[in-house]
Amino acid sequence: MYFASESNTIEAGTYFSIKMITLTLKRWFLLEQWLLANYRMRGMEPAGFEFHSHREYEIYFFHSGDCKYLINNRIYELQPGDILLMDGLTLHKPNPSLNTPYVRSVVHFSPAYLQEILQALGMEILLAPFRKLNNCLLRTNYDRSAKLVEEKMSKIGSLFANNDKPGYCQADIQEAQVKLELVQLLVEIYKMSQNDLQLIPAKRTEKEIHAEMIAAWIDDHFTEKISLERLAKERNLSKYYTSHVFKEITGFTVMEYLMGCRLNHAKYLLEVEPQLTLTEIAHKSGFENISHFSRYFKEKVGNTAKKYRTLKLEKKF
Repeated sequence: MYFASESNTIEAGTYFSIKMITLTLKRWFLLEQWLLANYRMRGMEPAGFEFHSHREYEIYFFHSGDCKYLINNRIYELQPGDILLMDGLTLHKPNPSLNTPYVRSVVHFSPAYLQEILQALGMEILLAPFRKLNNCLLRTNYDRSAKLVEEKMSKIGSLFANNDKPGYCQADIQEAQVKLELVQLLVEIYKMSQNDLQLIPAKRTEKEIHAEMIAAWIDDHFTEKISLERLAKERNLSKYYTSHVFKEITGFTVMEYLMGCRLNHAKYLLEVEPQLTLTEIAHKSGFENISHFSRYFKEKVGNTAKKYRTLKLEKKF
């Protein structure tokens, strides 16, 4: 018969505690891979307004300020209460005025994070607005539905902000709370998307129309050799006007937009075409040479293209 000594009991207890802490930290580390939530963020460093994309779906709630939002080649003049639903992979970027407080809430989530619970509920349809509405705007005028969405985003933001505080016994409960709140948020979003709320402002300024035309042309030709002269000629605009109107409306230069398109396409190819060499990917994405591609990718992404592909492929499996 084996009798546990006091020292053995202490060691076992310590081991158990360390294991529980490790599991808790691992759980919340995984949560942060699937979800990002921030409620009523105010302002942001200029670097935070770069043209970007991500694999997660995004719910963006605009509270106040003066902001134009560029999604791919479409410009939205935001009003308080506006909700943007984005698939994440489409390049997007806010261009807020620095003269008024810029306040918004965001929830990024991976559809894979909710797959099990949505299947159990038979409610996979809740993801339809992100898959079928092509990055749409819900103009709510801050109605009752918008306030319900805001309430849910506030709750999720609060839970996410405290995700490093619960003990092991609370971790399961708190993660369940996050999922339940997120599902309820998606229910409200889905109901709203079924109404005639997908209103894009009918009246756009001439400058906004020209900026969209410029962005649309770049979207179609970013893999080619592009100069400001060629772009201006194709759009029947002067070089000066082309450069200045795009910067004024979108908040960044023609070249920044062009390189953003190339980078996003390169990231896409790295994930879906693993058999391609880096040189082939650079060429197919419009970069002049592999050295330029490598430098630019590392600068903007933080990893080399090779490392980025390795990490993405590992995550898939």
